[in-house]
Amino acid sequence: MTGRQSGRAAELSSNHAACIWIPLFALRCEQQQRPDLVSVPTALLSPDDTRRLWQVSRTARLSGVRPHMTVNQAVGLCPSIKLCEPDPVHYDEQFSKLLLALSDVSPVIEPEELGRAFVGVDGLEKLYGPVQHQVEAIKRALIGPGGRATERGSATFRPSAVPPFRPGWEGVARLGWGNGKFAAWVAATKAKPGEATIVADAERTDFLAAQPIAVLPIDASTHRRLRQLDITRLGDLARLPQVAVVSQFGREGRRLWSLARGTTIDPVIGRATPEPIVADIDFPTAATDRTTLHNALGLLVERALRHPKRTGWRVLQVRARARQENGASWITCITLKDPSAEPDRITAPLATRMDQVPITGAVESLAVEFTDFVRGTDELQLFARDAASSARAGRQQALRRAVREIKAKFNASLYHVIAVHPHSRIPERRYALIDYEP
Repeated sequence: MTGRQSGRAAELSSNHAACIWIPLFALRCEQQQRPDLVSVPTALLSPDDTRRLWQVSRTARLSGVRPHMTVNQAVGLCPSIKLCEPDPVHYDEQFSKLLLALSDVSPVIEPEELGRAFVGVDGLEKLYGPVQHQVEAIKRALIGPGGRATERGSATFRPSAVPPFRPGWEGVARLGWGNGKFAAWVAATKAKPGEATIVADAERTDFLAAQPIAVLPIDASTHRRLRQLDITRLGDLARLPQVAVVSQFGREGRRLWSLARGTTIDPVIGRATPEPIVADIDFPTAATDRTTLHNALGLLVERALRHPKRTGWRVLQVRARARQENGASWITCITLKDPSAEPDRITAPLATRMDQVPITGAVESLAVEFTDFVRGTDELQLFARDAASSARAGRQQALRRAVREIKAKFNASLYHVIAVHPHSRIPERRYALIDYEP
C-alpha cells in the first residue's frame, strides 16, 4: 500500500484488490429481518418511485417479474408476490458496518455501490501469508466477531472484534481477487456464493479474454453496438486494433479496449479522512410540514459544522436520512460541486433534493451526516483581521468560484486586458490579453 497526496486528501492505494460482492444486498437485508420472505416471491419497491420495483428475488424472476416493472405488471405475472417498502437507512447502516468489518483486515477500503466493495491487499502477505490466507481473513471478517480462531504459524490468529452486523454474509458474498479492481470484479462475478475466485497475474489476460462483454462498465446502447459488431467476449474486443475501437467508440472505446486486454490496472483507493460526523433530531410530534423539515436540516447542518472533528476540513459529501412514522425510511446523498464549510451552501442542495424526492410519510427523526471531506476551510472570518478584509476575502472567493463555473460550462478560457504600451502608435502593441486568474 502506498500513500500519495492528491488535491482532496492523503490517499492510500493498492494495485491488487479483493472484490466483495453481495448481489441484491438490500433485498437480503429484508430477508434477514424477515426469514419468511426467503421462500416466497419477493420484491422491493423503488425508493424513488414506489409504483415500480427495485430488486426482485430469484423465485419472483422465475415467474417473469423483473426490476423496474410496475407493481401492476408484477402482480399480474405473480399474484403471490410479496412487496416490501424499502428501508434505505437500514441498508446503508448494514453496508457501513460491513465496510467497518473489512477495515479490520486492510486500511484500504473503497465502496463501489451498495453490496459491492474493494479491499486493497498489497502488503497483506506480511500479515496473513499467501493469497488463500488473505481470502480466508476477509471471509472471517464477513462472519463478524466471534469467528473461529485459525492457526497461522506458531501463533493463534483471531480477528479483532468489530461491531456486529447482520450475520450470514459469509454464505452469500462472492469474492474475487486480482490485479486491479476490474479483474477482481470480474473474478467475483464468476465465484459461487460463499466462495472466491483468484486470478493470478500470469493468468489475468487469458482469464479476461474468455469473459462476456456484459462485465464491462458500459451503458445499454454501447452494449448493443458491440453485439451488432459480433463482439461477445472481451477477447474479441482485445483482438481488434485500438485505432478501430477508438474510431467507433471514442475515448470510452480506448478505456474498454485497455480493460479487455488487461493492460489497465485500476488501483483501490482509500483515503485517510475524519470519521463521518452525524447530527440528528427526534421530533416530539411526527413532522410533515416541508418548512419544518427544511429548518431542521439547516439546524442539523450548523450543529455538524461545529463538531470539533470537522475543524480544518471542508465538507464534500453530505447525506440526510429520515425515519418515518410508518416504519419506512428516506435517504439521500449529495456531492457538493465546491467543498464548503458554509451552512447555506450545504443546506440548499439538501433541501432541493428533499423537494425533488419528497418524504411520503410523517417524519419521527431526521439526521444529517458528513461522509466525505477535503482538507482546508472556507471559514475566512477566522483569518481576517477585520470585517472589511473578511468581506474582501469573501468576494474574492466568490469570484474564483464564478470563474471556475464559467470555464467548466463553456469550456473556454477567460482573459483580461492589460496596458503594455498605451502610447504606442501601433494599436496591437498598446494592450495585451493574459489569462484571468482571480
